[in-house]
Amino acid sequence: MFEIRIICEPDDTARVTAALSGAFAAGAVRQYPARDTDRVRLYLTADHRPEPGPWPTPKDAYALAPSMVREIGWTAQTAADKPFGTELGREFWLRKAALLDRIALSDEQDGAPGESSEVATEAARRLIEHDQNGPGDYYGAPYWPEHPATAADPRGYVRQEYAHWATHH
Repeated sequence: MFEIRIICEPDDTARVTAALSGAFAAGAVRQYPARDTDRVRLYLTADHRPEPGPWPTPKDAYALAPSMVREIGWTAQTAADKPFGTELGREFWLRKAALLDRIALSDEQDGAPGESSEVATEAARRLIEHDQNGPGDYYGAPYWPEHPATAADPRGYVRQEYAHWATHH
């Protein structure tokens, strides 16, 4: 465990705090005025995040998933029901990415991956982008959207998020 002190502009406080919380297991932030300027001092106790475990296996991630045919229907209907230009929510992007991951896994198991793996990876990246820029309603444990492991294995992130969503939905 260690103590971090930051001196920054007051307008940067939220961004600095969020970045530190993303990088470390951080405690509450204590804020004080800086002694000689209009800036602020931030103090927090932090520790290294524990090493995350492996991604959920496809079997574990999709244990509660409906059939792929049903998911195709849900995805198509949800996209069709939204007026043009309306933002599709996180559930849509998560279920679409999970569906495409399942299709790619099936193709890979059959020995004919084709383009399905690339399409599934792109859908996973779209979910990650949504989670990075959205309201923060992702699970993110042990890997959050900005984690280097997420960039290295976007489909693993989909499985993590889908497993949590399916269990708690």
